Amino acid sequence: MSADLGPLAITRRSSREPIRVGGETVGRLGDFWSWACSDLANNTMRGVLAEYLVATALDAAAGTRTEWDTVDIRTPEKWRVEVKSAAYLQSWAQPRLSEISFSIAPASGWDAQTGNTSANMLRRSDVYVFCLLHHQDKQTLDPLDLDQWTFHVLPTPVLDERCPTQKSIRLSSLERLSPLKTDFAGLPKAVAACAEGMR
Repeated sequence: MSADLGPLAITRRSSREPIRVGGETVGRLGDFWSWACSDLANNTMRGVLAEYLVATALDAAAGTRTEWDTVDIRTPEKWRVEVKSAAYLQSWAQPRLSEISFSIAPASGWDAQTGNTSANMLRRSDVYVFCLLHHQDKQTLDPLDLDQWTFHVLPTPVLDERCPTQKSIRLSSLERLSPLKTDFAGLPKAVAACAEGMR
């Protein structure tokens, strides 16, 4: 690989950085973030927020998120954590509460540092954290209120043994696998118990 085409060194930006044309500021990065990322209830942004919440709880939120990495979070302890999210409430009009289901499909692995993809279909994490935005009143929904979230933590080998090729799992089926259920404050202990217990 040419050195000129290697991975970009991504550093954290601030919201104050200018968007420029001809040397003149026409906006700020924070304006873009507000425009693009304010809907925290949609599936895409809720998923990114869930990753950030888990990374924050695990002291792994330094630096920046790597899009399409083989796992969502790498902790200081070298644990590999996959984060999935679901919610009863969506941004759009709903005839009923959404049914809760999480993706657990094994996947090929892509390395952001080399640009190479492994064809092997695997679950590459040590632990899955299933993040459920459990709040069910649309008028008071606030994904930034961590009291509205519940977290289910499960060692990845349990999924590999009990659901080897399964692509998704409903909440009721997940609960039958006896995950550790916790609030935000209990995430570090739950993830540690699952990660250390499988070593």
